[in-house]
Amino acid sequence: MSADKFPVTLATRELDKHKIAWRGHVFRYEEKGGTRHSSQELGVPEHAVIKTLIFEDEAKSPLVVLMHGDKTVSAKELARQLGKKKIEPCDPAVAERHTGYQVGGTSPFGLRKPLPIHAEASIFDLEVLHINGGKRGFLVSITPADLERVLTPNRVTVANEKASR
Repeated sequence: MSADKFPVTLATRELDKHKIAWRGHVFRYEEKGGTRHSSQELGVPEHAVIKTLIFEDEAKSPLVVLMHGDKTVSAKELARQLGKKKIEPCDPAVAERHTGYQVGGTSPFGLRKPLPIHAEASIFDLEVLHINGGKRGFLVSITPADLERVLTPNRVTVANEKASR
């Protein structure tokens, strides 16, 4: 489980509270490095690094989307699947107010307030996923089953291929 060398965050406290076995990974954070950088630092496929993204609907109600690092979210398809007129990414400052986490360190665990959580259905096909542990430069490895048990996310199919960089 946790070890002294890893940061104690709201996310790791939430994982421990629910008795989730997790493995921490601290790495050099790179501004705008994204999941490509973190996957290289950890030596894992970018597909297994899960992004925690904050969106809002037309009523400015926030929601969380968990997505593969090598994919993007089709906001139009997400809106369609959720029966909303429009969904778009939150402004970073607004996302930080909703979650309590700094952008680049957002975890779906230990959010400031409960938010609806939607997860790309195919992340549950992974053996292990690597997701933010609540601090920039800190990911935790957990099983998809543990993520589902604690967060009970709504499964969606909204992945698009990421544009080449």
